[in-house]
Amino acid sequence: MKRTPAFRAALITCCAGVAAAGCGTEETTEFPDLSGPYLGQNPPGATPELFAPGIVTTGMYTRDVAMTPDGNELYFGVLESGFTVIMQSTLEDGRWTEPEVAPFSRDPRFFNLEPHISPDGQRFFFLSNRPPRDADPEDDDVGRWTNEDIWVMDRTDEGWSEPYNLGPPVNTEGAEFFPSVTRDGTLYFTRGETDPAGSAIYRSRFVDGQYTEPERLGPEVNSTPSQYNAFVAPDESYLIVPTDRRDDSFGSSDYYIVFRDEDDTWSEPVNMGEEVNTAFVEMSPYVSPDGKYFFFMSTRRIGRDEWPERLTSRYLRDRYENPGNGNAGIYWVDAGFIERLRQ
Repeated sequence: MKRTPAFRAALITCCAGVAAAGCGTEETTEFPDLSGPYLGQNPPGATPELFAPGIVTTGMYTRDVAMTPDGNELYFGVLESGFTVIMQSTLEDGRWTEPEVAPFSRDPRFFNLEPHISPDGQRFFFLSNRPPRDADPEDDDVGRWTNEDIWVMDRTDEGWSEPYNLGPPVNTEGAEFFPSVTRDGTLYFTRGETDPAGSAIYRSRFVDGQYTEPERLGPEVNSTPSQYNAFVAPDESYLIVPTDRRDDSFGSSDYYIVFRDEDDTWSEPVNMGEEVNTAFVEMSPYVSPDGKYFFFMSTRRIGRDEWPERLTSRYLRDRYENPGNGNAGIYWVDAGFIERLRQ
């Protein structure tokens, strides 16, 4: 899980985002009647748009999208008031439910983030720092369990199973995060490194029901000391990799795409362009199961052309509580440009 100043600020904010409504109280605003794919949102074109503003993308620090293959379950991450949770909305009887903290993410002592559902819809991967099942219950207080591991749930007739730690050789005493899986079960993920300090993308093949020893991918994928949060195409034909401070970047971190040939050679990284990359932070990519839309996180703010003539306290409160305030938000755009980048 990439650390940024905005991320750290989101972790230490103390209930400011819910103060107006009263901490611990339930929202009384009626949830809109939403039906159709993607929470009933109008699909974007070639210009990125906020995804479900006021519903998914709010003034809170919001990132990471995952969907079931049928598009009937949507998950995303929220960091607010020191809590880090995975939210979910489900299409039930033709209507989308109001986003709520997912049942497996409700223990406030631990953070959960970076959901990913396998292309066959049978496994749900995510990042967590919860303790292992066999841990001493006397030791599972806040702050003691700081290791970032990849956890997984299996699809059952009743829904998702209880989470379990993916274990070695993928998880180590270090940090492993942002899982992404191909159709054949190959797992791509980020691992924190100390030499040099930073993080890199690793790959573990799924063979005979077991994950093999992870391999650190080459310099085409890991082109700087800090890569993280990579999304792999289900057919493993490309990898979208947020990367820090390359010479051709627009900001501190940008989205790059690396294409893979059948002989497992990778292209040089290609900047995904100024429509998705800005001078702000971009670091959480996802392509919808149908391949139509690219979802991504950005901390971009509203432009000067949207500023008022003079500032008021009400305007500042409205900016704090709505997207475009500098906290991370989720954007989406037609994914057709990915093939154009390949060409």
